[in-house]
Amino acid sequence: MAVNLFSPEPASLHPVAGVELGSARAQIRKLNRRDLLVIRLAEGANVAGVFTRNRFCAAPVHVCRDHLQGSGAVRALLINTGCANAGTGQPGLADALASCDALAAQLGIDSRQVLPFSTGVILERLPMPRLIAGLPQAIADLALDHWADAAEAIMTTDTIPKAASRRATLAGAEVTVTGIAKGAGMIRPNMATMLGFVATDAAVDQQLLQRWVREAADASFNRITVDGDTSTNDSFVLVASGAGKLKISADTDPGAAELKLMIQEVAVTLAQAIVRDGEGATKFIEVRVEGAASADEASAVAYAIAHSPLVKTAFFASDPNLGRILCAIGYAGIDDLDPDKIDLYLGDVHVATAGGRHPTYREEDGQRVMQQSEIQVRVMLGRGARATTVWTCDFSHDYVSINADYRS
Repeated sequence: MAVNLFSPEPASLHPVAGVELGSARAQIRKLNRRDLLVIRLAEGANVAGVFTRNRFCAAPVHVCRDHLQGSGAVRALLINTGCANAGTGQPGLADALASCDALAAQLGIDSRQVLPFSTGVILERLPMPRLIAGLPQAIADLALDHWADAAEAIMTTDTIPKAASRRATLAGAEVTVTGIAKGAGMIRPNMATMLGFVATDAAVDQQLLQRWVREAADASFNRITVDGDTSTNDSFVLVASGAGKLKISADTDPGAAELKLMIQEVAVTLAQAIVRDGEGATKFIEVRVEGAASADEASAVAYAIAHSPLVKTAFFASDPNLGRILCAIGYAGIDDLDPDKIDLYLGDVHVATAGGRHPTYREEDGQRVMQQSEIQVRVMLGRGARATTVWTCDFSHDYVSINADYRS
């Protein structure tokens, strides 16, 4: 069960002018579920993306990178669930390209104007006849207000669709930002095992949009971890349809700072939703590291805690075995770390100081915090002024069951 996360109300997801979404039940892997999504973009839209750093990246990732480097503007996104089309070699690459060809032919665009995305089981070929057969249904379903259905169509082991939306008046123009994401397991930064698609109706310069998507990813999807694994298919795409009145060509333009913040807010909401719906998760945990000498140092400590199976299982059990957190801090890779300068807080409880247990700490206080569904771990290193925040979840029995049964 997701931690304090609920299915989005379709009416709360504002349509984005210039972005239509249509889904189909193509039976890619399972019967009677949405598993194929087409997103059609208005002519003149700009698209930017960031992708997995896994060297065994999936065929659609290769195709997306290649098509984004081309001269033709992107006009459509094609997403399937149930099969990752990863570990499929040249045949898998051919399948990804063929899917672009098939959608392009039906939309009357060039195949290089299509970006393909896949998620699901690795080492299996796409069922191309079923995928192609599902395209007419998805195209017929295209509409501006189908964001909620689109969020459902990209789910794999997710238990809840993930979507977020913002609308504001910037520089005298009404601007909308709406996005969807999927992900529940194999989550680790750079990126997470996730697909994320965020769109705005503003017109944003292509180079600026590419920088913004990287910065948004670093503030959101690269700040989460469920199990420390990095997927083969991670993709985060930012679309500026240009169908609205706001035009942005530089960070200094009126409304640019506010629009960038709206995009990051949507991305953070989606990223946190992925953690809240982590496979088998019962608790949402924020790890805050302060007083680091550098950003990399702060991240190293935060992820050492957030990745630790011993820490995560203790949270699941509500067991204040908090020496496990100190242990993780100690092996984070800071060679000259001084334990005497570290302070550790669990929620409002001061757990450790000066290299040991805080004099006022009581185990019942630690257990009180650990029984909560949302918990903050705060570490003060006493080495500098840099800080970072990472979001994670606990490890439960269900995490093992879900992944043991993933292909069944």
